[in-house]
Amino acid sequence: MSPPIVVQVVVDKPLSQGFDYLWDKNILGIDPEIGHIVEVPFGRSTLVGLVIKVSTHSNFEFEKLRSVTQVAPLPPMDSAALRLMNFASQYYIHGLGETIIPTIPQMWKKSKEWEKMPVKLAAADRKTKKQTGAELSEGFISESQLNEVQDQALQKLRACVNAGEFKATLLQGQTGSGKTAVFLNWLSAILADEKSQALILVPEINLTPQLERRVRAYFPDKKMVVLHSGVSEKKRGVAWYEAVTGKAQIVLGTRLAALTPLPNLRAIVIDEEHDPSYKQQDGIRYSARDLAVWRAHDLKIPILLSSATPSLETWMSAKSGRYQYLRLDQRAQGAGLPVVHLINTRDPQNQFSPGDIDKPLAKIALSKPLVRAINKNLQSNKQSLVLINRRGYAPVLSCSACSWLSKCEQCSSYMVMHKAGALGRKPLLSCHHCGLVKPIPSHCPDCGNADLKTLGQGTQKLEDAIEEAWPGARVLRVDTDSSRKSKGAEELFQSIHEGNVDIVVGTQMIAKGHDYQNIGLVAVLDVDSRLFSQDFRAAERLFAQLVQVAGRAGRASKDGELSGDIYIETQFPEAAVFQFLLRHDVDGFLSYIANERDEAKLPPYSYQALVHAEARSLDKAIRFLGALKGRLKAQGHIKQGLRVYDPVPKSMVRVAGVERAQLVVESEDRRQLQDVLELIDRALRDSSQGRISKDEKIRWLIERDPISI
Repeated sequence: MSPPIVVQVVVDKPLSQGFDYLWDKNILGIDPEIGHIVEVPFGRSTLVGLVIKVSTHSNFEFEKLRSVTQVAPLPPMDSAALRLMNFASQYYIHGLGETIIPTIPQMWKKSKEWEKMPVKLAAADRKTKKQTGAELSEGFISESQLNEVQDQALQKLRACVNAGEFKATLLQGQTGSGKTAVFLNWLSAILADEKSQALILVPEINLTPQLERRVRAYFPDKKMVVLHSGVSEKKRGVAWYEAVTGKAQIVLGTRLAALTPLPNLRAIVIDEEHDPSYKQQDGIRYSARDLAVWRAHDLKIPILLSSATPSLETWMSAKSGRYQYLRLDQRAQGAGLPVVHLINTRDPQNQFSPGDIDKPLAKIALSKPLVRAINKNLQSNKQSLVLINRRGYAPVLSCSACSWLSKCEQCSSYMVMHKAGALGRKPLLSCHHCGLVKPIPSHCPDCGNADLKTLGQGTQKLEDAIEEAWPGARVLRVDTDSSRKSKGAEELFQSIHEGNVDIVVGTQMIAKGHDYQNIGLVAVLDVDSRLFSQDFRAAERLFAQLVQVAGRAGRASKDGELSGDIYIETQFPEAAVFQFLLRHDVDGFLSYIANERDEAKLPPYSYQALVHAEARSLDKAIRFLGALKGRLKAQGHIKQGLRVYDPVPKSMVRVAGVERAQLVVESEDRRQLQDVLELIDRALRDSSQGRISKDEKIRWLIERDPISI
């Protein structure tokens, strides 16, 4: 009699080990394979897990083992996808099960529905075939239409494909220089093979529809699927299935698409590679960009990183020769870059005085040069874009009598006032960190004063002020509040493209990647709040955002035409960020911050990790991390080249009633950092249930390569 088959299965629990189960071929109908998605009994319930080992041996008695109850109607995950998951699990110090299972769409984790899956997939396939031909496409630019610089970049990219080996390329180009046309023409040769697959990553959901239409224009006969959190559960489940089985040749998505199994992957493109949205901020805190580079290296395929403002890490890799470096230093249609105007808000001459003839009748918190520029732009029948990175009506509600402020009860932040219609039928206060919503008080909760005032301004207040100041202008607000309605952000962007709007007010949603054709003026307000921060990457992020938003102006201008203007209101026009922006000198700015980081030995000249701790009191969290540092020191693990700083409260200390602290671990050697993090993980797991310490019930998490500290 042959010995029983034992499979090891990992599940979505904060546990480092897998669990042994028996595999009954007579009941399940197939032989087990590594990569099978299965249903297993776990405690008093059942869970979906993944088979990571098949053998005839177990450290436990066979009689004590439970059996796999069901197998998903899916092919096993391919070995390359499992290697990627294994690497992500080890590098980011996360259990293998809690790395893999969250990447599987919810539709495929409902094991009770597995029997009905073939019928559901057939129905979805019929529906897709009916819709084919009705899909929108736009922006096709053939190879013959590329300018000389674009064509040279394309030929160099094609040379990498012919080599059939790993090659990372940075395509750095000014906004509007035609980077998308270059990489889509490059992919056309790769996708000529009917079996090959390409992965295209974008940083945010809002950029997906526009790029989707362009991809369809280039590849009308290729099966493309879209993967992001905004897609319905069923659509995402079907799209994931088509990607995993190789039916879809093009996979377009946000960071969650980076971990999708793709059996025939031949090329990867990361658009706007600098964007912090590629870093996951909960669960396994991976960088989709970094994992995509590892994946390309593992598969020996080319990867293209595209940006007008590359991250310092990517730019330095290109400068050092590790990555191929391609540049597009002119706009595709020959237009110049927008003219940058810095408005010093400390200068009284830039503010309206009572005697100014052109002073707006309505009260508006915009400087004199900016108001005049908007007037001129409206007369030229051009659109204006006003960026303020603060949604809602006002950041704080205040009492003028006793200085009461609208603090959140659960977080160390203030509740933002939203006007009626944004989040509800009535005006309300909302915390943007924990989601707490409260009605606006009719009087001060502390002293009873009925005269409550708003401090500062958000997109809603600015929208109201602009509508009053320019009553004849068509004003549109674009932020996450306004995009919740109807068809969402895509409908708002379409209104801008069709010219139905004169002035656009919005958050960073309007700054990224959109190819507006009639923007003559861009204004940026409230930049100083992002200029000074405890985060050493703040200046780099601000510079990238300013370059990106400036690039929305003058995109459709031809040779010799004016290219638009960007106005920036600031109290510190002499700051390096603005001075390099005046000259559109991206490389100069990156060299400047590279020198700063080198002197301070900050990333990329060192490697960092955070140990997060959450508790009901801040003292407990600090003590927990302090004890961890003390243990590392006592056991001799803090060696030369490794720095473990004292635990400190996080910049946002309290969120949803939980106090938070962090411990920074830093090393100039990546391997040394990895070793000490694995040691920390083992030590904490030994005294924890999952990721909650047994003694004080403190929740902890290790984060590699944090993007904000």
